[in-house]
Amino acid sequence: MDQALFLKIFAALFAIMNPIANLPVFLSLTADRGAGFERKVAFTLLISVSLGAIFIGVTGDAILRVFGISLDAFRLAGGFLILLIALNLISGEKSKAHHGTEEERKNVDEQENPAIYPLTVPILLGPGTISTMIIYRGRVTDTPQEIAYIAGVAAAIAVLIATFFAAPFLSRFLGQTSTSVMSRLMGMILAAIAMEMMVGSLKVLLPGLA
Repeated sequence: MDQALFLKIFAALFAIMNPIANLPVFLSLTADRGAGFERKVAFTLLISVSLGAIFIGVTGDAILRVFGISLDAFRLAGGFLILLIALNLISGEKSKAHHGTEEERKNVDEQENPAIYPLTVPILLGPGTISTMIIYRGRVTDTPQEIAYIAGVAAAIAVLIATFFAAPFLSRFLGQTSTSVMSRLMGMILAAIAMEMMVGSLKVLLPGLA
């Protein structure tokens, strides 16, 4: 297994999905519904996020080919989008790409089970997550990298779902300060990943810069 690729994919998805920072969102959407409802939502999330990740991994390259988009052009656009999300995390603001507009958030209370909307889409499997998965999938060229890609995505989802299953326990210890610190730390990591994507793509698209 390509350990470097595994760590890059895991770190990128962990930073974008940000389970610690999104834990208060999960708790607010399941508040006053009991521990059983929280487990039901977490289990539904496990299925929906996993299926979404499989779909993206399988069809990502095909989507780029259908629209005639090169991987490096997509990597440049995806890196820019991820940079915007990172800047929102650093400044303590919610990204509209992953949390929706104000009008979209008004529909949240009407959802019987918030696992699919808004937790899976757009919060966890939003544009930033999808872009990251497609970009790294396009860099897979052999079996060790294929294993690393699958393992990295699976590990990120496992940590995410484990965090939500442990929500009642973790909520006793995680306050606003810890989530704010984690959000800004993940923002810095995302910003670095975004810059690496953008610089790498620019070197290919504009060889003179290299």
